[in-house]
Amino acid sequence: MKGLERLVYGRVRVVGDDGFDTATRPFNKRYADVRPTAVLSVRSADDVARAITWAREENMSIVARGGGHSYAGHSVGTGLVLDLRGLDDIRVDAANGLITVGGGTRNGAIYAALERHDLAVPLGNSNEVGIGGLVLGGGVAAVSRSFGLTSDALVETEIVLADGTTRVCSATENADLFWACRGGGGGNFGVNTSFTFQARATAPSSTCLLLWSWQHAREVLAVMQEVMAQAPDEFAARIGASRAGDGEGVVSVIGQHLGPATELRELLAPAIAVATPERADIADRSYWEAKDYLHHETSGDPFAVRTRCTPKPLGDNGVESIVAAIDRWPGSANPDGAGVALFTWGGAINRIPVADTAFPHRDTLFLISMDTSWSTTDPAQSVWSNLEWLDGLHEDMGQHATDASYVNFTDPALTDWQSAYYGPNYPRLAQIKRRHDPDQFFHFPQAINATSKETSA
Repeated sequence: MKGLERLVYGRVRVVGDDGFDTATRPFNKRYADVRPTAVLSVRSADDVARAITWAREENMSIVARGGGHSYAGHSVGTGLVLDLRGLDDIRVDAANGLITVGGGTRNGAIYAALERHDLAVPLGNSNEVGIGGLVLGGGVAAVSRSFGLTSDALVETEIVLADGTTRVCSATENADLFWACRGGGGGNFGVNTSFTFQARATAPSSTCLLLWSWQHAREVLAVMQEVMAQAPDEFAARIGASRAGDGEGVVSVIGQHLGPATELRELLAPAIAVATPERADIADRSYWEAKDYLHHETSGDPFAVRTRCTPKPLGDNGVESIVAAIDRWPGSANPDGAGVALFTWGGAINRIPVADTAFPHRDTLFLISMDTSWSTTDPAQSVWSNLEWLDGLHEDMGQHATDASYVNFTDPALTDWQSAYYGPNYPRLAQIKRRHDPDQFFHFPQAINATSKETSA
């Protein structure tokens, strides 16, 4: 690689080398054909800085990769990939409730370290997701209505900038970059090599998993939205409507309550009363048992996701749009199928003013996540039909929800993504991009644009 190996301590791999595929394979197989020139498995922040300097001199694009879970394949590119998995040191200051993790650390390792001290940081529900992508885009967990976003718990981060220099960012040091790193999206301003979070005490929990037959879809979707609109911050749920294969649709509710199962049953009583679920698992669990219960796995085959936000429950017409869409899903060979999920936000998330961090969605009750999937063995016509179905659903839901979209569920089909992802915070993000990366060294589809002429208010 023209001398890169001599500059770094980490390992450089090219196509055909052992470990190259593992270090570059995208989570979403929709982008499996994107192949980088090389991958550097870094061993330190110095490796990152040297690689950036080298890439500038060689005029080669660079992409940072933590967990590799970008929905739009942005954690791999055609140039140099920085594999951050080796940056996985974890230090816990239990006396002050602080945890510092390397920029490539996975959720599972962070959870394990926190559990040893019975401390909580709002994290995702997959052990393999990297902390960098999660926190930089905001990061919403099952406990976020009580504990806030992952980025709300961030107190310090180390970042290597486009000029190869390293900055430590906090509320009092390099505050503009710190603001941008709390919801401004991964890969826009530099490569984050460590994060420090303020943890808090855990709480005894209960969890729920309820399933209803499709004939009850309309009434359950309507009632569960009202349940969540009135629910205390301690309870968060994912309300789902989905189909897979040739089967009928299913309505589901899965969630966590930071309180006893007796309270959770009372909260869910209106939904159970309107239609008897085919399955109702409501039980007390420890905080750590609840984390394991909510763990999420997928088939790993190709998928696409589009999102919208709403500050209030969807009306009857919105519910009807969801039900009709599930009924007309064209099908695929992927067992994950397709569906619509209403993730309950609000609570502590919404008590932080929009301008305090780069994350703008501080008035949202539900994130509406619309997804479809297909198999690598499906014909091209099936793939096209699924994407056409998803685009049609996204357009239909525009009559019932806002254009706001969640950057961590990256949507390559978005056109006005600047406003959708960042709302009123985009002008300030563009200013920060101009200040720290004026020639757009860190660039990818939907990267914040340093040449934007917008100015902040």
